[in-house]
Amino acid sequence: MKSVVVTGVSTGIGWGALKVLTQAGFHVFGSVRKQADAERLKQEFGDSFTPLLFDVTDAAAVKRGAELVRAALKGETLFGLVNNAGVAVSGPLLELDIDEFRKQIEINLTGQLIAIQAFAPLLGADTSLKGAPGRIVNITSTAGRQGAPFLGPYAASKHAMEGLSESLRRELLLFGIDVVMIGPGKVATPIWDKAEQIDTTPYKASPFLPMMERFQNYMVTHGRSEGFPPERLGRDVLKALTVKSPKTRYAVVPGRLMNWTIPGLLPKRFVDRKIARGLGLLKS
Repeated sequence: MKSVVVTGVSTGIGWGALKVLTQAGFHVFGSVRKQADAERLKQEFGDSFTPLLFDVTDAAAVKRGAELVRAALKGETLFGLVNNAGVAVSGPLLELDIDEFRKQIEINLTGQLIAIQAFAPLLGADTSLKGAPGRIVNITSTAGRQGAPFLGPYAASKHAMEGLSESLRRELLLFGIDVVMIGPGKVATPIWDKAEQIDTTPYKASPFLPMMERFQNYMVTHGRSEGFPPERLGRDVLKALTVKSPKTRYAVVPGRLMNWTIPGLLPKRFVDRKIARGLGLLKS
């Protein structure tokens, strides 16, 4: 049975990938931060799932997880690593708590590199292992190419992850390890419940507050009603891991023409003004 490591499998895209991969006959080692989630998922997915208990920012814990996987593989290579764990920090950049920005980068960028460094030997960077080199799938976002207002920290982390992935793909040619990006748009996950609960009181005196609330309401409403189910992203993860000649990047976006293709072709200044008008950001 081929094995894949997926980070952040408790909910959302990670859970969708876990479900689809186990149904396709893979054994999944999935990271969670809470023992309760490990037990819940073990009950749900049975022997096809092995929980790894770590936070991606804890290098020592991630290393212990990699050692557990190495022991289970018994000298064979790992088929794939799916870097999915992440958070979304929001707020106007001029007023954002710098510690919140550091948290965003630490989890969504540094934590991804920690996982890559820990598991890359099992993918074939350790040439003593038997089997074909594995593949890395990095979950980025439409925010890796398009920066929305009030999601600057998240967009910064995802833009950076796209650049890291590009460099990594070229470096890992040495070992035959491929790197593929998946850039989702809206996905119907519990992230929208979290977005709805974001406390905007730190910005109660901010000139940005009305625009932030308008943006928050728009994202929550459309994310829930238009977002792809997590299993759809799971199928894209499976494809990225298994097709013979994958693309370097897959954009998985609901309403792709209007939400991805056309905005990418239009002049940036035009798109800026359209977004600003919708949120009330244009200076009168």
